[in-house]
Parts: sequence; C-alpha cells; structure tokens
Amino acid sequence: MSDILVVGSLNADLVVRAPRFPQPGETISGEDLQVIPGGKGANQAVAAARLGASVSMLGRVGKDNFGDFLLNNLKSNNVDTTLIQRDEASTGTAIIVVDSNGQNSIVLSAGANGKVSTADVERASFLHHKLLLLQLEIPTLTVLRAAQLAKDNGVIVILNPAPAKELPDELIALADFIIPNETELSLLTGMDMNDITSTEKAARVLLQRGAKHVIVTLGSKGALIIDTDTITHVDTFKVNVVDTTAAGDAFIGGFATKLLESALDSASLLASVRFGCACGALAATKFGAQPSLPTKEDVETLLT
Repeated sequence: MSDILVVGSLNADLVVRAPRFPQPGETISGEDLQVIPGGKGANQAVAAARLGASVSMLGRVGKDNFGDFLLNNLKSNNVDTTLIQRDEASTGTAIIVVDSNGQNSIVLSAGANGKVSTADVERASFLHHKLLLLQLEIPTLTVLRAAQLAKDNGVIVILNPAPAKELPDELIALADFIIPNETELSLLTGMDMNDITSTEKAARVLLQRGAKHVIVTLGSKGALIIDTDTITHVDTFKVNVVDTTAAGDAFIGGFATKLLESALDSASLLASVRFGCACGALAATKFGAQPSLPTKEDVETLLT
C-alpha cells in the first residue's frame, strides 16, 4: 500500500492564456486552448509522486474521454488508481484563464467529483497509509468521513481548505495540518488579511477551533507556520512567474512528502515548509497544472 492517500478531485483543465481577464460582457482574444490534467486532488497526488512518494488516489471520473485522459495521466506518473471509480456523470472540468502576469481565474464544473461519497471512503482501507491529503472539491461530508477514518487508524491528516467554504469544527479539529492561502483563510474566518499580524490573528481562530497547526501560504512572500505558541515566517524563492495554477498544490505535495521523511519536530516542520516553498516556486515557472509540477531532482537543485 502507498504512504500517501489522496481523497479528492480529478479535473480536465481547459486553459487559455490571455493578456488580461475580460470584463463582464467583454470578449477578448486568447491563445490556443490547451487541455491539461488537473483537479486539486490529482495535482497533489502527482506532485507527491514526482517527488518520490508512493501515492494512491481515491475519487471519481466520468465514462468519457476526459476520464480516460486523467486516469492514463495518473498511471504515467506512478499514482495508483485502484480506488478511482468511473461514474455516469461527466468528468470534472475547470475553465482557466491565465493572464500576462501568470495569475489565474478559474470556474469549476464538479461533474463526477460531486459524486464522491462517504461509502467510497468507507470501502477503502486506511490501515497501511501514513498520511491523508484532503481538499474541498468533493462533498464536505465525504472529506469529513475520510478524516475520521484516517484519525481512527493513526494516519496524519493534511487539509487544504480549497476552494474555501464554511467547515464544521469537527473537520478542522481532525486536521493535523490545515493549509490555506490568504484568500481561503479570510473566507474561512470572515477576517481581512492585510499584514502578518492580521494573518496570524485569523490563523489562531482556526487553532481555537481545534486545528493542530496552521500553515498559511503567501505566494511570493513564502509561508507562515502558526501553532499555539509560535509563529514562523519561511521565505520562498525568487523565480520568473509564468503560471500560478498549481503552485499551491505543488507546495502541499512537497510539504507532505518531506514531512513523511522527518521526525515531526519543529526543525523538520520548518524544513518541510521550506521544501514545499521550493516546489511551489518551481511550479510557478511553467505553464499548466500537472505539467508544471517539479521532480525531486528539480527541487534539490533549487535548494542547493
């Protein structure tokens, strides 16, 4: 069995580069359409697998060409697909516009991702996994059930609350690590983020709701590690940004992979976040979601 189990989404990303985002009612010209494998769950699975982790993915795709495309891509990246089911619903898709600064705007169509059920995760064995990665592009009840089963079996739970939505305290308390970006943290807590102090204050709301550690990704400003007693700012790496679509997923895949190699103390946590920052930075230098995800060799080169 694999060390990392990812329970989450698989999407076909329909991506167009444009000079800027269109205004409401406006039509602008973009470059040729590209179809790229994506979905936050699948992105994080591939990110970890490319870094050398053994990874299994649980989710659903449609019985369509996009489903075939996504399954074949996971297999080619050494992700085990045994727990992925084919559904009568269409495969999930994401419509993505990337502007000239590498920033993205995304509209999701859940499709089969919306059918991933509590029964799906109850049929899976959590006994032989060490770490569970969760996001919010599948139903919240399914995410909660996966987290419960993981904790019952002594599995580390990492929750990436994206896209952000209201969450039950029970789910937040089951997370050993909750990893939002600034926008997601703001939506989760109803608080504005404008500096490190306000970000720390919002993160501590999640700690009060039961989270063990909160790691806030800050894009080009790195990341914050916040626990009950301390706050640590980890700088990222300066790179030429091309497309930020999967940078957050690269961070999480990198963080999870490095965490499994460590003793889970403060020094190894810091090293894991720094490794994740390197992964996110490298992902931002290439176009597309999964095509941008770095290998272990890429990251080690940046870190040396």
